[in-house]
Amino acid sequence: MKSCVVIFSGGQDSTTCLFWAKERFDRVEAISFDYKQRHSLELECAADICKKYDVKHTILDMELLNQLAPNSLTREDMEVDEKAPEEGVPNTFVEGRNLLFLTFGAIYAKTNGIKHIVTGVSQSDYSGYPDCRDVFIKSTNVTLNLAMDYEFVIHTPLMWIDKMETWKLADELGVLDVIKNETLTCYNGVIGDGCGKCPACELRRKGYEEYMEIKQ
Repeated sequence: MKSCVVIFSGGQDSTTCLFWAKERFDRVEAISFDYKQRHSLELECAADICKKYDVKHTILDMELLNQLAPNSLTREDMEVDEKAPEEGVPNTFVEGRNLLFLTFGAIYAKTNGIKHIVTGVSQSDYSGYPDCRDVFIKSTNVTLNLAMDYEFVIHTPLMWIDKMETWKLADELGVLDVIKNETLTCYNGVIGDGCGKCPACELRRKGYEEYMEIKQ
């Protein structure tokens, strides 16, 4: 039986990947991470989606990440950058987050007899985050295989598509309404269409509007 674990936040990208995985794997599990994020409601969304669509869901405590990597997603006294700075990364970047998520996801996968890991990172819409690049994923895949002497395969269904194409993929999977109404992408913790002001909401809305234009 072909199995996978999805790195799952309950947001647009990871939920699209969850349904992508359900079409390709016999057994799909999801793993989420609690690092005391500003938009912690995403964990409730993740749990609700997994329960509704019959996916085993595990939440791991990653509070140490909150202590080590201060940023606007973990500190309420920091305003979220409205756009990427001219130099460096946005203050929404959580240092080491995807590396840790993939590492702990791999540990979970191996101990549960799973070799395939699915994550929703995208180099096309990566917002300046270095840990969303294809070269990072490939490097991490090799490192995890060597570190655990295990043949992991990391899948990145969204790597080379933008938000408009991500909406298109959700529609092709038959879950456009699920993604639009049941996921949480907003940095300020508003489900569905979000607050409409933060960078995550703007990117999500722009992609949706672009897809609706070509769909009509």
